[in-house]
Amino acid sequence: MSLPLPDPPLPIDAVLPALCNALRREGRAVLVAPPGAGKTTRVPLALLDQTQGRIVMLEPRRLAARAAAERLAANLGQATGQDVGFRMRGESVPGARIEVVTEGILTRMLQSDPSLDGIGCVVFDEFHERSLNGDLGLALLWEARGALRPDLSVLVMSATLDAGPVAALLDDAPIIESQGRAFPVETRHLPRPLPATARFETEAARLIAQAEAETRDQPGGTILAFLPGEGEIRRVRAALGDLPAEILPLYGAMEIKAQRAALSPPGSMRRIVLATSIAETSLTIPAVRVVVDCGRARRAGFDPGTGMSRLVTTRVSRAEAEQRQGRAGRVAPGICYRMWSRAEAGMLPDFAPPEIAVADLSGLALDLANWGSDGSDLAFLTPPPAPALAEARVLLQQLGALGADQRITDHGRKLARLPLHPRLAHMLQQAGAQAAPLAALLEERDPLRGVGCDLTLRLRALTQPARHEPARGALDRINRQAKRLQRLVAARPATLSPGAMAAHAYPDRIAMRRPGDAPRYLLSGGRGAALPDGDAMAGEPWLVVCDLDGDGPEARIRLALPITGDEIRTAYAHRIETVEAVEWSARDGRVIARQREMLGALTLTDRPLPDPDPALLAQALWQGVRAEGLFWTAAAARLRARIALLKGAPDVSDAGLLADGDWLLPFLDGLRTRGDLRALDLTQPLLNLLGWEGQQALNRLAPSHFTTPLGRRVPIDYSAETPSVELRLQEVFGVTEHPHAGGQPLRLTLLSPGQKPVAVTTDLPGFWAAGYADVRKDMRGRYPRHPWPEDPTQADPTLRAKPRGT
Repeated sequence: MSLPLPDPPLPIDAVLPALCNALRREGRAVLVAPPGAGKTTRVPLALLDQTQGRIVMLEPRRLAARAAAERLAANLGQATGQDVGFRMRGESVPGARIEVVTEGILTRMLQSDPSLDGIGCVVFDEFHERSLNGDLGLALLWEARGALRPDLSVLVMSATLDAGPVAALLDDAPIIESQGRAFPVETRHLPRPLPATARFETEAARLIAQAEAETRDQPGGTILAFLPGEGEIRRVRAALGDLPAEILPLYGAMEIKAQRAALSPPGSMRRIVLATSIAETSLTIPAVRVVVDCGRARRAGFDPGTGMSRLVTTRVSRAEAEQRQGRAGRVAPGICYRMWSRAEAGMLPDFAPPEIAVADLSGLALDLANWGSDGSDLAFLTPPPAPALAEARVLLQQLGALGADQRITDHGRKLARLPLHPRLAHMLQQAGAQAAPLAALLEERDPLRGVGCDLTLRLRALTQPARHEPARGALDRINRQAKRLQRLVAARPATLSPGAMAAHAYPDRIAMRRPGDAPRYLLSGGRGAALPDGDAMAGEPWLVVCDLDGDGPEARIRLALPITGDEIRTAYAHRIETVEAVEWSARDGRVIARQREMLGALTLTDRPLPDPDPALLAQALWQGVRAEGLFWTAAAARLRARIALLKGAPDVSDAGLLADGDWLLPFLDGLRTRGDLRALDLTQPLLNLLGWEGQQALNRLAPSHFTTPLGRRVPIDYSAETPSVELRLQEVFGVTEHPHAGGQPLRLTLLSPGQKPVAVTTDLPGFWAAGYADVRKDMRGRYPRHPWPEDPTQADPTLRAKPRGT
């Protein structure tokens, strides 16, 4: 017999029988129901009498989880803690039949008990929000169901979702659709876009005040204004001044009493609820007839400034804007004010990106490793991006959570059990309970903005929250979380400074001050960073940077802690490497050999290395050769020209030779300077490059010298198209056949006794017959002591002159 449903009837009631039948028959289903249809508060109750075991329902937010549990319990005529309970990080109220949990809780339940013993049905509510934990929870649950619990029912519920892909993911699960209940909503846009210089909170307050003034004829009608987060809510509330209305904030981190005040029925006074996007679909706020959408949403995304997931502020998507607009038409015809012009509406994205596509995946990577999967075998609606997942695994290896084989370590399993980002979980495990306040502080947005970059000031404020009234709520919340974290780890002697504790969380953010007046730093991860001018920590030689503004090559430090060199050595003794740095210095024109202690990109010590490794020295010299270029002696240049004539010979162009240094490295021994490189004769290295057979072929096809009739060896120049030699004309007397080299006639440059060219020929017999007579006529008078026979072909070669007086 079905459980009686409470009054009044809701649109979801019409499809509950079909939904129950689908789950009973198939064990899985996808329910699409618009906001206000009643799925959150009706569906779990409808499933109670057909579920063997408890029902677990996931909500993406803490506030929504508590509100849903209280509403379900109230519909049963109970308080939470009987049939209905809830569980979230740091707070738990047990329930015998229904448990509403935040999404990360399901992952921890599955990691500790993959069979989910005692649970009969798992419901994913508001799945359209596509949170990282929701996607991961569904992927893990679906694998556990297939392997261990085929009887487990799985229901995915969404307000606005393309149900087809989700149904396909769940082996073609049945799709049930419910109609909503909505009244017409008039939409009013700004007449023109806001100027770029406009202050967001000022414009938001102005639009809310305008909406209140223009809709005063709707007595009792609540105005629901959507703002990005707590800070904007606080500033807009202050800007509204003495507006004649009850102004209530609504965001996830509020005290429970204040949350309930915003969710209770309004009194006689006009009410304005300033809410985050939690009010889009997850919560029901009574009597809303006017919505003011300020056009911004804060969603999880990877923040390179912190190295963790943080909430970032972006434009709303078109789907989110429609959901917000629909809130004005649930109880009566309503009005929606939008803080953007009609022309700007086309610039809105259709949907917000799924968190898994944009967030830091370190926690996901750790959960996957703890599950024993790399993620490729799991049913993700959007698979985690491979580059982001690889980057996350690199961090986990640095933290010791993963081994070199990418498998989780015992330390990694300890981190996975802590409700923290892996960075902060590692810090808490290494430093113990003393690090809990710092971990809780780093989890939250900065509670004391504008007081400098030193996190020590924030830690002191935690002990005196009453002195910081504007931030007192945030500081109290951080202190409560710190107390919860202290219970999860062992207490240790408080011997570590805050900087030494933070160093465990940020192995890539140890910062060393660069030389100079400006407070600029180099991070161990290789990036540059700078403190704001005038910051009190500007003189610190070492910092641990916990928050950066910007993702460029040099970012602005927002939050940091001082640390000493000794503390760095203690924390990272296992990561400090001693390296021999043997490098070519173009500035000095020589090899510089140093011994350095390195922590990532940071040089902790740097001293001369008197006896460097010969292999490293040779490599450094080779870099010098590449930087300086090859220096060619005349002999080496001639040899290179000869080699270039050989078919199949190595490429001896500068580019070819500089591509690989193996041919030259054996000849660099003992060299150190630019002068040494310039004096190096490349002849023997080139011959070695040819090898013995190559040298024989070279000597045969392109000999290095021409041997004159007198036995003198004259180098052959192969640099031009025709190989050539220069020699005295008298030295080739008697030669009647033209000499050849490299398969070509030699180009002979015949010189006078004064070493001046008198003829150039590639046909010596032809020169003797035709050109020689003119040369003889001209040269006899200039050089009378040298022989100039009428028939040079019959004369003996000579380099001698006649004795004086003959």
